[in-house]
Amino acid sequence: MKPSATKRNNLYPYLLLLIQPIFMASNIIVARGGVEYVPPVSLAFWRWLTVFILLMPFFFNEITKKKEQFKKESFKLFFLGLMGCGICGAFPFIAGMSTTMANMGIIYTSSPIFIIFLSVLFFKDKINISRIIGLIVCLTGVLIIICKGDIFYLVNFKFTSGDLWMLGAAIGWAIYSIFLINWRSNFSLMARFTLIAFFGAVSLFPFYLIEESYFFNTTFNINFLFWVLFAAISPGIIAFTLYTKVQKYVGASLAGFTLYIFSIYSAIYGIILFDESLLGFHYYGAALVFFGVYLARKIVK
Repeated sequence: MKPSATKRNNLYPYLLLLIQPIFMASNIIVARGGVEYVPPVSLAFWRWLTVFILLMPFFFNEITKKKEQFKKESFKLFFLGLMGCGICGAFPFIAGMSTTMANMGIIYTSSPIFIIFLSVLFFKDKINISRIIGLIVCLTGVLIIICKGDIFYLVNFKFTSGDLWMLGAAIGWAIYSIFLINWRSNFSLMARFTLIAFFGAVSLFPFYLIEESYFFNTTFNINFLFWVLFAAISPGIIAFTLYTKVQKYVGASLAGFTLYIFSIYSAIYGIILFDESLLGFHYYGAALVFFGVYLARKIVK
């Protein structure tokens, strides 16, 4: 995607680049705060169902007019919903029950590295030595964060369960991203997002029933309503809409840096809202992640 010529030379696109991760990182607030009131899978399910309900009236005509396209794309839409809303929706909320916001934010920045790896594996994208080195450096940084800077954690496989759930979410987002880019659609961007949200809720529904039956029960009260609406609107609809605007004005490559800024805001949220502190391994791991991302995202000429 090429940058917009009308906005390329002013500050507006770059303000969006800084503002969008504020809403994107608010998903970490939901993951740490919301799960105290709403079970994680329930929160993910009701979040994406709410996104669908809120958006559907605006794109109902387009979706109903394209019934044949819907039939043709239904499997792809379900897969994208499963990855982007199912795995990436539920896993961070589960992770939030046993890890910190700083860990969650920084580990999630590994996702672009997995995007590069999976793009080469599935779509034969070109890769150079710089990207290979970047991949190794970034994954090293992620492992430092997961094992809390203690090599014995790595040797003895004593990883925090929440960190592993978050790593799974990062991989899920990578899978979602590469297929979202490579699978063409006859729907507009937001109509497609509406359908992805619907299938995300569908993919989560069986696990929501299992959670309700065997693990946690959802209490439908004011706290439930607040966290579901917050999750649906801030890190859902607003973050997605702003991200599309960033892509329009600065291009997809630079827009990807919102994910790296995301980790900074996540750590700030953790300090302000949850009395967390940044430890030495966060700095070392983050430095390796950012350096690895810089190397890995260099364009192959």
